[in-house]
Amino acid sequence: MTGPIIIPWNGITPRIAADAFVAPGVVLVGDVEIGPRSSIWFGCVLRADVNKIRVGARSNIQDGTVVHCESARDGKDGFPTIIGDDVLIGHMVMVHGAILEDRAFIGMKSSLLNGTVVEGDAMVAAGALVAGKRIPKGQLWAGTPAKYMRDLTEQDLKGMRAGTLRYETNAQIYRQQLAQT
Repeated sequence: MTGPIIIPWNGITPRIAADAFVAPGVVLVGDVEIGPRSSIWFGCVLRADVNKIRVGARSNIQDGTVVHCESARDGKDGFPTIIGDDVLIGHMVMVHGAILEDRAFIGMKSSLLNGTVVEGDAMVAAGALVAGKRIPKGQLWAGTPAKYMRDLTEQDLKGMRAGTLRYETNAQIYRQQLAQT
């Protein structure tokens, strides 16, 4: 079984923590850094050829997600993509030049575009489009374009944390089983 596709760009090679799980077939390009016990699942592309991408500890980026960034040009700063610790990113998400703070939750097939900030303990619903907005802590945003729906409950927050922990645990099982093949 082959591993991820690692492509250096402009002399910078992606860096992966020793205990992270990066699934076979994932593509990592350039200035990408994957933190400890994080997981990048099948079919993801993280392309840092024009700016940087950082993924903190214990975060998961689920199958089919694309992560990119925006370069600086015309005298304007670019938009790196910064993903904090314990972030859950659902299947087939587009993250482009966004900041996802610790414990953010991003639902499946949502799109987060340049300048978006999702604060910690905030949730973006499945299918949402967030373009350059700040999603405050403790809130759920949904729709296209995304708008505030409601405050998150304590039960919501517990569920978000449980989901992140399940992915961290599952990633370690995958690491062990794939090492045996």
